[in-house]
Amino acid sequence: MKSVINLISGPRNLSTAIMYAFAQRSDCTVLDEPFYGYYLQHAQEVVSHPAEAQILRTMELEDTKIIHGIDQLAYKSHVFVKGMAHHYLQSDPSFILNWNNVILIRHPKKLIASFSKVIKEPGLKDIGIKKAAELFLYLKENNRTPIVIDSDELLKAPERYLRKLCATLKLPFERAMLSWPKGGIPEDGIWASHWYENVHNSTGFTLQKSSTQPLPQRFEPLLAEAMPYYNTLRNYILKNDTHAPDLQP
Repeated sequence: MKSVINLISGPRNLSTAIMYAFAQRSDCTVLDEPFYGYYLQHAQEVVSHPAEAQILRTMELEDTKIIHGIDQLAYKSHVFVKGMAHHYLQSDPSFILNWNNVILIRHPKKLIASFSKVIKEPGLKDIGIKKAAELFLYLKENNRTPIVIDSDELLKAPERYLRKLCATLKLPFERAMLSWPKGGIPEDGIWASHWYENVHNSTGFTLQKSSTQPLPQRFEPLLAEAMPYYNTLRNYILKNDTHAPDLQP
């Protein structure tokens, strides 16, 4: 059985670009937010999402079937699962203990500024940072401490960071991960047209406009709520420094 690389992210964190990078690998199958339909079906107090009716109509809504499908794929190849932290509604998500978990974070100020362009009035549950911190502590308590990566660290030197991530995951680095064709990939979720404009217009890792846009004042209370959870994770971030493996062709 191959490995399941489970990327646990908040929205607007470069998670789609990282999924695109893994989609270029010769040994990897990627899945785009397989728990999205399950989340929309079972979560309480969910804000309206683009393409919601289509997601509920076309995706598997039962978590046990989703998990089984992921594990079955891992008999054929490595599986990269891009998922949102807040999609994990299970009180005891023990199934992730068998996976290689990577938590992707971004400073909440940047995350909220970007996310509010699509979801106009997000709350703490919608941006995923609280759930990401809870999942981190759950994994740590079960001796499965996840890798924590940061989108700003990645953008400092994408190749060096991806090499370091692959080494930590015990995967060989492939240079194909650094770029992709413009326009999208077949594995994109049906919500891609609402969320993926930036990555569809890219051919590699680039700084996004939302990295410098100001946070509207009305979101200051949400930022204050989010920061303690971000601070739980920030000390564990994999740094993009010269201790990464040597760059080789």
